[in-house]
Amino acid sequence: MGRKLDPTRPKSGPGRKARKQRGAEVELARFLPPEPETGRKKLSSHGRKRAAKRRLGAGSGPTGRKRPLGRGGGGEPEPAGQTPRGRSGFSDGNSKWLAPAKAKKTASKRNSMELSSDGEVEEGNWEMEEEDGSSEEMVDDYGASSSEEEELLPIEKAALKQKPDRGDLSEDDSEEEEESRQKLGQKEEEGPDLQINLDIDEQFKLPTSEQIEKENILFISEPPDLHTIHQRIKGNMEVLQDFVVKREEGRTRQEYLALLRRDMAAYYSYSDFLLAKFMDIFPLPELINFLEANEVPRPVTIRTNTLKTRRRDLAQALINRGVNLDPLGKWSKTGLVIYDSSVPIGATPEYLAGHYMLQGASSLLPVMALAPQENERILDMCCAPGGKTSYIAQLMKNTGTILANDSNAERLRSVVGNLHRLGVTNTVVSNCDGRQFPKVLGGFDRVLLDAPCSGTGVISKDPAVKTNKDEKDILRCAHLQKELILSAIDSVNAASETGGYIVYCTCSIMVEENEWVVDYALKKRNVRLVATGLDFGKEGFTRFKDRRFHPSLKSTRRFYPHTHNMDGFFIAKFKKFSNAIPQAQKDEEPAVEAAAPSAVPDTAMEPQPKKKKLEGSKADKEQKLPQPALKKKHSLQAQRKPLKA
Repeated sequence: MGRKLDPTRPKSGPGRKARKQRGAEVELARFLPPEPETGRKKLSSHGRKRAAKRRLGAGSGPTGRKRPLGRGGGGEPEPAGQTPRGRSGFSDGNSKWLAPAKAKKTASKRNSMELSSDGEVEEGNWEMEEEDGSSEEMVDDYGASSSEEEELLPIEKAALKQKPDRGDLSEDDSEEEEESRQKLGQKEEEGPDLQINLDIDEQFKLPTSEQIEKENILFISEPPDLHTIHQRIKGNMEVLQDFVVKREEGRTRQEYLALLRRDMAAYYSYSDFLLAKFMDIFPLPELINFLEANEVPRPVTIRTNTLKTRRRDLAQALINRGVNLDPLGKWSKTGLVIYDSSVPIGATPEYLAGHYMLQGASSLLPVMALAPQENERILDMCCAPGGKTSYIAQLMKNTGTILANDSNAERLRSVVGNLHRLGVTNTVVSNCDGRQFPKVLGGFDRVLLDAPCSGTGVISKDPAVKTNKDEKDILRCAHLQKELILSAIDSVNAASETGGYIVYCTCSIMVEENEWVVDYALKKRNVRLVATGLDFGKEGFTRFKDRRFHPSLKSTRRFYPHTHNMDGFFIAKFKKFSNAIPQAQKDEEPAVEAAAPSAVPDTAMEPQPKKKKLEGSKADKEQKLPQPALKKKHSLQAQRKPLKA
């Protein structure tokens, strides 16, 4: 006979065997509910075993078997729908025949023992102990009560109903899944509303004239709200990309473009003139990328001086000094890009020894396009600070002759210092005006002209360009570039066996300084455009707004910060096929000689129709010109080709 439970006897705790065999308690925890709430009594190990045995007996009994009698409990046949042996769990209906007759007397003990709702018991895990009287006592004291359902919350009742279909999931897992389902349901309900709100916010509307005037007044006293301006730029861009569908009724495209230009000028701090020029060059999505790229500095790049070392050895030496670097690209065999460094790149022993030169990636491209050969005579017309000149000497392996010229004597100091440091020995440095160079020295095999420009391609290096350039500056640079390119072409010998090439490059992206100048040179001299030899870069413009350029300008190359991650650059390569000057230019030479001897006075000179020094149609046109125009033309020609001393 098993031990009967005396409710009045205080609990003495687990016995000696229970303390040693802790694995039994772990296994039993699978079949019992979580920690009971405060105020409920905890079952002993023997009590849990008895409960498991009772549940085994309840699940394995034959259909229609009479239940053993308990205290005050009458014997009733088991219902036909009882859970068969081997099936896990019992349904909520089983609690009716599992409940004892006297529920009120044993309510406190029923609360202290709540069986696991899944009711799973593995066969053969527990030894069958005493039956008869002990089972009667267990049913009387620890049987489940039908009143348990009344104590459960609605969500717990729903979980109990779902238990038989969900297999071996525990209560905690079921509760977590239920919560996740509720959250998903809430998200599904809120989804359409959120989408509607986003659609409403995305509709962009142009501000009225009153709002714009109010903003202009606020800009004077307070800084602009950049976040609001940025959101307005994004909305405006979306409307312009699908203008027919998203535009407001009664609004024109010009109004949207005017607002966009105004907002971008305020957000990126550009002058209205410069931003209008950029809007003519780039499509709107590309324009935003270009402006954003100008706010980020370009990567630091260096060029290996192969006169003294190899790129592999230089890279290893710099890595040993804590420099993180990579090769510049497949297109360059000497370039390295520096990501970060623990030492100053411009003060390492390798730099001082002339093993490398700090040089932008875009500055390597003109020399690669020039492709100098050994034992040639080469002119670098605007050479400061000497990066391209030293690269030419490096490719020529210190053979031949290089004439490095610059009109600024102060900048020539850096050229001389770099040439000495890098070990260049085939270069002569001169300080002359490039426009006078054909008369100073000519007959070169190749000429490199890195012309002075407005610097609109290197805004990341010089942000002052955003506001201090206007149309006069652009036209002034374009006029100087036209004069320099004609002088460079005249300095080249077309009969050279290996050369006869001119490379024209600028660090500007303006059409007036690039395609316009190249097209002018094609008309004025016997040259043609050839391929630059560069595998990447965008083609130059053959038509821009109302201008039409020569079709061969497709062979020129443009480089942009947002596309190639280097400074904005333009490169064109000419091949001179005749030293003769075209006929139109020959007719102008006598006019220059006639205007040069007598200095142009302050007052306008009277034309002399009786003198017939100038013959032909050109002389007739000059006589028909008004006095101020004739004076201006003569002064320009005198400046271009002054007389020798």
